[in-house]
Amino acid sequence: MLRRMLGLTSGRIAVAVLVVVALLAVLGPLLAPADPIAQSANTLAGPSGQHWLGTDYLGRDVFSRLLEGSRVSVTGALEVALVALAAGTVPGILSVYLGRAFEWAALRLADTLIALPFLLFAVAVTALLGNGITQAMVVTGVLVSPLFFRVSRAATLTVARSQYVEAALIAGASLGSIVRRHVWGKVLPAIAVAFAQTVGVGFIIVSSLTFLGIGVQPPAPTWGGLLASDLGYLNFQPWAPVVPALLIMATVWAANLLADAIRDVSGPAGHRVPAGGTA
Repeated sequence: MLRRMLGLTSGRIAVAVLVVVALLAVLGPLLAPADPIAQSANTLAGPSGQHWLGTDYLGRDVFSRLLEGSRVSVTGALEVALVALAAGTVPGILSVYLGRAFEWAALRLADTLIALPFLLFAVAVTALLGNGITQAMVVTGVLVSPLFFRVSRAATLTVARSQYVEAALIAGASLGSIVRRHVWGKVLPAIAVAFAQTVGVGFIIVSSLTFLGIGVQPPAPTWGGLLASDLGYLNFQPWAPVVPALLIMATVWAANLLADAIRDVSGPAGHRVPAGGTA
């Protein structure tokens, strides 16, 4: 599947953008040319050889703050996706096999989580447990997990009704053996699509919370926080919000593009796409 996905133009573009963002998160803080929290008297300066993107209202180097803030944005988005994956996939698969009582309880819980406004709950949990991004992302991941629950349940239902799985059950195969040998390989493509989509959702959530000043203690830089602080000085630097906004938009767009590419190659038509094909 990976080779077919990289054979698509959309897949290559999405992977390239996400790899760049990942490298920013890993290497960005190390490559920052200046201390991202060091203040100076050179406030609201324009781009120059010393400050590639200028300075903010406290004289801090904007480029260094963008590089430093990339780690928080990427880590938070991955936390949302991983928590949602763990909290939604396993119950979704088990709801098909563990009887009507477990199925009913799991479906009702998923319906309840869908009805809750996850951004509002993330703000509330942050207020109760302290201003930290991790607890907000864990709660958000749980509230987003019904996506994985429904995707994994639908894919498992399709496999569970197949004749070879029914034959394995009649032959006395254990639930764990059936999930490992028959179910997981069929569910994985749908889970990969949901994971890519959730990474994009995670970036939006992290950016929204940090834009509101929630989750990260100042003066720690974040993409959302930079966007919020820049909006207050548009009269002096009208170009300032462009770079953080473009980074957020490009990352979310690449995550959704990757989800579309995975969906294209994992469907019935995707098996006819050659490894070097284009789309």
